Amino acid sequence: MEKQLKHISKFLSLVLRHEPEQIGLTLDEEGWADVTELIEKMNKKGTRLDFETLQIVVDTNDKKRFAFNDNKTRIRASQGHTIEVDLNLPPQVPPTILYHGTAITYLPVIKEKGLVRMERQHLHLSAEQGTAKNVGGRHGKPVVLVIQALAMHDEGYVFYLSANGVWLTDHVPAAFIEF
Repeated sequence: MEKQLKHISKFLSLVLRHEPEQIGLTLDEEGWADVTELIEKMNKKGTRLDFETLQIVVDTNDKKRFAFNDNKTRIRASQGHTIEVDLNLPPQVPPTILYHGTAITYLPVIKEKGLVRMERQHLHLSAEQGTAKNVGGRHGKPVVLVIQALAMHDEGYVFYLSANGVWLTDHVPAAFIEF
């Protein structure tokens, strides 16, 4: 069952964050999908899913990647989109310091250009060092960068806090990074 839930979670990430067209799903401008339509289309594509299993995936995902609306008729990814969606997150004042995990091989480029969002809609930052280290470890030997988030905010950079506690911004100039 655990292997099946992991497969469903990865497939949900694909269709709700990057390629809804994989199953012919339409997301609204805020990234929401109709739950009934999602279940129906995932089943047609060969990924067995019912509402109870979807509820388990949402509730047990360690990174809280997905969220239901209040009456559980719609679902969306909390962040990490490469497609254009408006999560309708209000700007937030960040803590003094945030963290970003990366691999050591990327440090020369980061020192030159800062952190850029690449193909994603936002750059992801964490309030916890451990989370950042885990993220950095996915791409090689991890390095945790310390981001002077409040100083950035004071200079006019905008921050958002996603539903699952990930801090989002568009760019972190190298001057605000402690290497």
